[in-house]
Amino acid sequence: MDAIQKNLLKEIAGLHDVPTGAYNIRSNGGAAGRRSTANIEIVSKTDKPGIDIIVKPGTKNESVHIPVIISESGLKDLVYNDFYIGEGADVVIIAGCGIHNCGDQESAHDGIHTFHIEKNAKVKYVEKHYGEGDGNGENVMNPTTVIELGENAYMRMDTLQIRGIDSTVRVTKARLAAGAKLDIKENIMTHGNQHATTDFTVDLDGENSAAHVVSRSVAKDKSRQLFKSDVHGNNLCTGHTECDAIIMDEAKVDAIPALECNNVNASLIHEAAIGKIAGEQIIKLQTLGLTEKEAEEQIINGFLK
Repeated sequence: MDAIQKNLLKEIAGLHDVPTGAYNIRSNGGAAGRRSTANIEIVSKTDKPGIDIIVKPGTKNESVHIPVIISESGLKDLVYNDFYIGEGADVVIIAGCGIHNCGDQESAHDGIHTFHIEKNAKVKYVEKHYGEGDGNGENVMNPTTVIELGENAYMRMDTLQIRGIDSTVRVTKARLAAGAKLDIKENIMTHGNQHATTDFTVDLDGENSAAHVVSRSVAKDKSRQLFKSDVHGNNLCTGHTECDAIIMDEAKVDAIPALECNNVNASLIHEAAIGKIAGEQIIKLQTLGLTEKEAEEQIINGFLK
């Protein structure tokens, strides 16, 4: 890989070299490196672009890196990745996509990730999207995540997009069995004329299942954001979604929550807060020697952590 590709890997996955453990690196629509381990097997699909990641039951303290990088202007990449997490496994999966676009064409990546998480398994999934370039082309990413959580399984999903993505539609769908738990934390920042849509649908099918979805975003300049959440309580369960957004300049943010209670024992809550940075916060930081711009940056960085 060249210097540009290596920098993209550093930005989206924190990689400065070949990672330990299992990994699959996709570069400009093709394979750039792969390694399986005794407990984690990575296999190419035969019917469409993408891979199957198979984690053996009982696997503990192992990780999988599956970053995607694009450095060709005009490339539109589509990939299907399926994760099969065996019973009782406990793994960390580091994904993400980085685009470097110095041309005048649209570069895009659509990743469809499906998680089949078996009974008592635990997964931490980290996904970062990043774009850069000095051309006039747009960087587009449209990730879809489908989650099937088995009995007493757990998944933590952290997503981050704070720079360089002109357009994104992020769709997440989850179905939870008895005792399963899902935690999602999303951080997004848009600027310029960028627009971002996130769409969560969660089916709490199993008894004592639970979902906690938090979205924190900052919209600057003339950018636009849309947050949609649809939680279905189909059993004795708890569901909570929270949308917090800071709006600046001429930006626009819409929050559209939906709660569907189909069982008398379901407990569902949605919270939404959209507003500008409080003036007293900026003034307080300015008294410590920061400029107004530096104060805003400090507040935003703290908000998106």
